Parts: sequence; structure tokens; C-alpha cells
Amino acid sequence: MQKNQELYNIKISLASLLQTGALGGLLAELAQPGDIICLDGDLGAGKTTLTQAIARGLAVPESSYVVSPSFAILHEHQGRMPLYHMDFYRLGDPVEIEEQGFAEYFYRDGLCVIEWALVGEGMLPDPRLSLHLGFDGDIRLVTINGRLQHKDFTKAFLGGLEELSLFNK
Repeated sequence: MQKNQELYNIKISLASLLQTGALGGLLAELAQPGDIICLDGDLGAGKTTLTQAIARGLAVPESSYVVSPSFAILHEHQGRMPLYHMDFYRLGDPVEIEEQGFAEYFYRDGLCVIEWALVGEGMLPDPRLSLHLGFDGDIRLVTINGRLQHKDFTKAFLGGLEELSLFNK
């Protein structure tokens, strides 16, 4: 596999909160300032839970409780780098994202985690990592595409997934 190749339709299963936490920890470990992680999927599929796990991995204090910013659209949390947690669910299109100034966060020195990111499709910069969360009974299915800026992201991420035994069998 080439260095930092885009991930395409990597599928993993999350059977527990512990596994969701492990995925969030891996993403936080590999994230660098300026990275963008996009989370899409059904209501209740675990987008906010995964964001909470990423926040723990970034050492965001427990006193800065991470909740869905559905009404505020943006919550900022301080950890080893800022976490800009956005939720585009209530926005209609990319123009609203731009008009309200949320696009400037894509270029700051923190990690952007965006729930319902498809609303911003066409204006989100590359590289970015996109995760689609869905259900199969009690198990969360995650489809992953894209990459982060980490110079060995693809190798490190796939190795981390293997180590955590998260690949679909």
C-alpha cells in the first residue's frame, strides 16, 4: 500500500462502547491540527458517542462534557489541541455554513469533528476522513473513506484497526 493512500470503503464493526472508545482513541492519536473528521449516518448511530471518545483521546477534561451541538452548531473544547465539534443537522446547505462563519474553523489549529457533514459537501477541504455509521442489529457498522494529514496515516490507521480487531470478519 502506498504511503498515505486514501482509504476507500473500509468497513469495521463496533459491538460495544469499549470498541467505539478504542476507535475514537485511535483517531485522536493520529489527528493533527487542521484535520477534519466527518461523521454521517442515521440518528442514534453513535456520531456523538464517537466524538466523545475522540475528545477523551485528545485529553479534553471531563468537566468539558461533550454533547451534540445540534442547536448551537459549534462547541469548542480544549485538549492537547482544540476540538471544534460541529453539527450541521439544522443547516440547509453549504452557503449557511459559510455565512455563519463555520468554514473558518476548517483552517484553524485544531481538529474539526463534524456531525451531519454531508450538508457541507462541496465546501469541505481535503484531506478529510469520512465515517458513515449505521446499524446491523445491536452492532454499529462504520464505513470509512479518505484520510488525515498524518504522514503515515493509512498505514498507522489500518494497523491500529487490526490491533484493535475492528475489521469486519
